[in-house]
Amino acid sequence: MTIRIVRRAILPLLAGLALPACAALRPGGLTEGARDVAYGPHPRQRMDIYVPSGGGSARKPVVFFIYGGSWANGAKETYAFVGEALSARGFVTVIADYRLVPEVHFPVFIEDGALALRFVRDNIARFGGSPKAIHLMGHSAGAYNAMMLTLDRRYLAAVGMRAGDIRSTVGLSGPYDFLPLDIDVTKAAFGNARELAQTQPINFARRDAPPVLLVTGSADTTVLPRNSERLALELRKAGARSISLKIYQGLGHTTTATALSTLLQWQAPILNDVVAFLQATSAR
Repeated sequence: MTIRIVRRAILPLLAGLALPACAALRPGGLTEGARDVAYGPHPRQRMDIYVPSGGGSARKPVVFFIYGGSWANGAKETYAFVGEALSARGFVTVIADYRLVPEVHFPVFIEDGALALRFVRDNIARFGGSPKAIHLMGHSAGAYNAMMLTLDRRYLAAVGMRAGDIRSTVGLSGPYDFLPLDIDVTKAAFGNARELAQTQPINFARRDAPPVLLVTGSADTTVLPRNSERLALELRKAGARSISLKIYQGLGHTTTATALSTLLQWQAPILNDVVAFLQATSAR
């Protein structure tokens, strides 16, 4: 089984597993940026935007972060620590809610991401961000969403965007190769799909993929490291030129997200490594 979730805790891949740690990291409010910006009519189609302080006149690179939660849980406010950490490093950072299971199923949560990205591309300049330097990043189920938006051209095309509008993508502990659907979480989210092969990021590995950084922990028993290893392998076999894989020894599923916090960087150098990757790909 590619994704292993302890039956006693079939809670979100992130929302429930990180929350005593992350709750303590939530800031009192955004110092610069905007909260609850609508990108669609549904109450879940809202985003928070974090803007670096004292940014000056130059357009900043943009990180669109997608949180996890088994496609069934999660809230953008919980991940404010990601927005704060990345904006402190000079990135305009966007964290958007999206519709969840059981209200919706595959591919709606990906389609919401595409709709939000179109809004970001068209409006982020108002917040000092560059629409020509948009990076995707996600953790767990959010990394799945980010990788589908990156590799399957159809989702961006449906909202009038090009695959080339994504400068690079970072996937943290993501499920990319999880057939058959053998646990309740994946059955609930993807059981409606007519062609299950079309639900798997690994099947869309392509030569012209943007730079990709895949991050996982060697001790992750929730989403096994082989997901990241196999996607890296398939992208390289397809001829993609800039694929990086980092496996952090002893880290579990939660830590690849919580280590992004400025308070928990001691857990692993993930924030520094991610920022270095984003800076390098922004400069291209």
